[in-house]
Amino acid sequence: MKRFFQPIEKDGSFKKPTISSVSSSEKDGEQTTETISESDGNNKKEPTKFLTWNANSFLLRIKNNWTEFTKFIENLDPDVIAIQEVRMPAAGSKGAPKNPRELKDDTSASREEKLVVTRALSSPPFKNYDVWWSLSDSKYAGTALFIKKCFQPKKVSFSLDATGSKHEPDGRVILAEFETFRILNTYVPNNGWKEEESSFLRRRKWDKRMLEFVLATSDKPLIWCGDLNVSHEDIDVSHPEFFSAAKLNGYTPPNKEDCGQPGFTLAERRRFGAILKEGKLVDAYRFLHKDTDMECGFSWSGNPIGKYRGKRMRIDYFIVSERMKDRIISCEMHGRGIELDGFYGSDHCPVSLELSVKDDADTKQG
Repeated sequence: MKRFFQPIEKDGSFKKPTISSVSSSEKDGEQTTETISESDGNNKKEPTKFLTWNANSFLLRIKNNWTEFTKFIENLDPDVIAIQEVRMPAAGSKGAPKNPRELKDDTSASREEKLVVTRALSSPPFKNYDVWWSLSDSKYAGTALFIKKCFQPKKVSFSLDATGSKHEPDGRVILAEFETFRILNTYVPNNGWKEEESSFLRRRKWDKRMLEFVLATSDKPLIWCGDLNVSHEDIDVSHPEFFSAAKLNGYTPPNKEDCGQPGFTLAERRRFGAILKEGKLVDAYRFLHKDTDMECGFSWSGNPIGKYRGKRMRIDYFIVSERMKDRIISCEMHGRGIELDGFYGSDHCPVSLELSVKDDADTKQG
């Protein structure tokens, strides 16, 4: 979520970090993976444990919070890790075409930053994962998808378009396809505060394309995760009245449905509801957790200093196809309270999903 009220975090001293890459063939913006035989000690054919996290700068998390986050990953042992707000620029020199799948390394500063990241990813547990990047031209937005090497996707693409031939602007999408499902990692554009191209209009266009995507890909079950930048119901925010009345510099949008905190306007919430209903999708966390949880029920927390202290929202999700809902074992948020415990330096906490193993009978039925 856009932190319009949060001070910029300063880089800290980094802890020792190294290299992770994916073996693949590339065509028209898609990557078709080569099979890598590597056992992780189980007989699962496909991933069943997933984690999503808006890192609010992946480089800063490596420099400042890596030891704690690494321990968390070792204990949880997810098969797939979806990251949003990587905030590292794509490869390519100034004025030249950029490569959103590679980290920038054409300056001394960018080479040092890339080295910090590649070192971190060369050590356990991250060396057990392949990683795909979709990066912005600058230190903004961007996503990453880590998949255990024993679970090779059939295809990875980077767009909501049917062809998947290009990267979404700002690297907001990574889509991995497995034999029986797809997983979509998204960093959804913030709604903003105004009726302008980079604000309300951008979000409306995104939501329209997202609905078109879920309808066009209904041939296979979908797991949609990431920072979706919307709190669907009143129960998904800590202070509904506060967020409903929020304004920026006293501005009131002309349309009443666009009023309020970005992510909690009626317009966004209704469009999100339509995507779930028409796409036959289920909010995995709310499927299991029906009641308000003021301690662990939110994934984003406002700055502990100022008027947003204690103000929290659930804007990070796992959304699954209805036909997968009976396989949901758990969906949990791993942060708690207003002091950002379990947030690992970000303003978002990790969210996990675990599914039961799909048996052969289910596979035959599709």
